[in-house]
Amino acid sequence: MKLNAGIITEKLAETKAFYTEILNFGVTFENDFHLLLHTPNQEAEISFLLPNHPSQQPIFQLPFQNQGVYITIEVENVDEIYRELKAKNIPIEIELRNEPWGDRHFAIKDPNNIGIDIVTYTKPE
Repeated sequence: MKLNAGIITEKLAETKAFYTEILNFGVTFENDFHLLLHTPNQEAEISFLLPNHPSQQPIFQLPFQNQGVYITIEVENVDEIYRELKAKNIPIEIELRNEPWGDRHFAIKDPNNIGIDIVTYTKPE
């Protein structure tokens, strides 16, 4: 089984630029109403769909309301990614920190206001 989460958004161009230029995702598929992106190691994908597109059924028509969704990206070296994004002047929503349950992480937001938790897992203290 494979999971691919999708977000319905008007901001396809901004979303593509953010994920490809900031997070180094690649484009798996793209047309005028659908964008499918993959992580740099191609182990996971996320898709974005234009709202109210006539090719889609009603369940896939309504746009995301910019709240209540987050994604987690697990990386080998969160400190390195943090430094890279700070150097690119990407706004940091949660500064780099250690959690007692073992996460070392920070968070940013994408153009759709989706929280992105970038984390390296470690053993709890």
